[in-house]
Amino acid sequence: MSATAIANDLTAFEVADLTGAQAEPASISVSNVAKTYPISFQRVRQAIQRKCLHPVEALSGVSFEVRQGEIFGLIGPNGAGKTTLTKIIATMVQPTSGTVSVHGYDSVFDEEQVRLHVGLASAEERSFYWRISVRQNLMFFARLYGMSDTEALRRISDLVELFNMGDYEHRRFGELSTGNKQRMSVMRALIADPPVLLLDEPTRSLDPVAAATMRSVIRALVEQDRPVSILLTSHNLSEVEELCSRVAILSGGQIRDVDTPKNLKAVETPTERVHITMRGLLPAEVELLLPHLDDLKLTIEGSEIIISFTRMERDDQLDLVLGRLHDNGATILALDFERTTLLDVIQGYQDNREGQDCGVSRC
Repeated sequence: MSATAIANDLTAFEVADLTGAQAEPASISVSNVAKTYPISFQRVRQAIQRKCLHPVEALSGVSFEVRQGEIFGLIGPNGAGKTTLTKIIATMVQPTSGTVSVHGYDSVFDEEQVRLHVGLASAEERSFYWRISVRQNLMFFARLYGMSDTEALRRISDLVELFNMGDYEHRRFGELSTGNKQRMSVMRALIADPPVLLLDEPTRSLDPVAAATMRSVIRALVEQDRPVSILLTSHNLSEVEELCSRVAILSGGQIRDVDTPKNLKAVETPTERVHITMRGLLPAEVELLLPHLDDLKLTIEGSEIIISFTRMERDDQLDLVLGRLHDNGATILALDFERTTLLDVIQGYQDNREGQDCGVSRC
């Protein structure tokens, strides 16, 4: 783990010790959380001598904090444990070991208080009532939070306007498109105006315009006078880079690193792929001019040649290549860079885990 990541993982009390002042507590604190799912009907399987799976270790030793007013990203491949962790924070699942607190309330012993502080938007459509309207669904959940009818109606009207759902508020939930059902999930999470939001793929199934609107709403929530703290999971990595101040990479049920998107990319692979589009030289001439490039690739498109190679960021390799091409009569038409993405970082951690026991081998 990078030095920056270690610094970011300091608890509020450790920060206070370093600064000599009492630091503001975290909105969400996850400490050494593990979750193991036992085998269903294990004794029955053993009695009839049927093969069974080992217990699934979904999470192991997970620790991080989400600061007040922060959008914190949680990314990783399918099966990494993101949804399980989100459900633990929301008190829908209890951890096998470790602790989770939300605004100081324990997710196991103070679960009612945690639920009052948390709004969860998941991709599970079955949690709504399909035969009643959007407005009726929202009113039902508002009453579960103890809101008065007047307060609930005012809040529902604000959310319908915010998410442009005016044309759908009187339609039955089952008649909505998948994208509108996803927007409905976020609206429900916001109904009681909670200080903490858990957003599980909030732009899933949304068209580009609706997704951009959703991101604007998310940004506005942390910029208001009473900022909301947000834990966001997403497979849209460009969205995570755009919204999140810090990101945790979850792989194989463990946190592999926590840092800003920029630092994660820089630490993992400080290289970039360069693509130079040129004309005026033959491919054989280009190869003779650039023998020092081990991964040189030439792509011929009509009279143009695209030269591709990898270099360390900010080294002098590019200046050397451009100088040689120019001095030998080449005309440079375009210059493109393919830099490291969060996908590359995730893939790097996945590659490091190949060959390891993932806890799903047969017994």
